[in-house]
Amino acid sequence: MASFSTPSDVDLHSQVAALSRELDALKKAVASRGSVYFEDGRDVVSDYYSEIAERLGDALPAIRQRGRAIERTARNHPVTSAAMGLVVLGLLAGLLLNRR
Repeated sequence: MASFSTPSDVDLHSQVAALSRELDALKKAVASRGSVYFEDGRDVVSDYYSEIAERLGDALPAIRQRGRAIERTARNHPVTSAAMGLVVLGLLAGLLLNRR
């Protein structure tokens, strides 16, 4: 087969090569920016986590105390606790069925 290489074909090939190089440079720039945004996002999430952990740490003794009180009540009144559990399950089932 004969090669149909014209000056416009050669020019087109050089333009495609130049565009490929430019695309590679853009990919590298986007990758470096993406990592910077990722680092910033990770720092923000870390700050939020530290703040939440601090607040929960302060509230944890009160939460434990109330949990023990609920546990004692459940042990002293098992039938009432079972009935309350069934009521809560019924309410949750009702909410789920209403959403459908």
